[in-house]
Amino acid sequence: MMRGVNPRQIERAMRQAGIKTKDITDVDEVIIRTKTEEYVITNASVTMMDVKGQKTYQVMGDTEIRARGASQSAAPAEEVIPEEDIQLIMDQTGASREAAVQALKDCDGQPAEAIIKLMS
Repeated sequence: MMRGVNPRQIERAMRQAGIKTKDITDVDEVIIRTKTEEYVITNASVTMMDVKGQKTYQVMGDTEIRARGASQSAAPAEEVIPEEDIQLIMDQTGASREAAVQALKDCDGQPAEAIIKLMS
């Protein structure tokens, strides 16, 4: 705070001018996305200021800038195979669990194709 300025006077002057402030609590992170980059702000402290209906947010914290899409392409999601499909293939073909899972992966998750593959 500036020297010689009473915080109560500032608060009163802001109220008289129609300015309201509110701290937003429990913020984990704030992400600002542009077409080419993401600004990820962690340990964020966020204050919302309402000036006659126009809201402005002030964000402070640790900033990391990364290329857009880096988070999606960094670790491809592992394919999830439904347990029912695995069990169906094991029951129909007598194959082991590992063979049924591999056949489903080879056939893009299509149980009928996986059964045909294992039976031929």
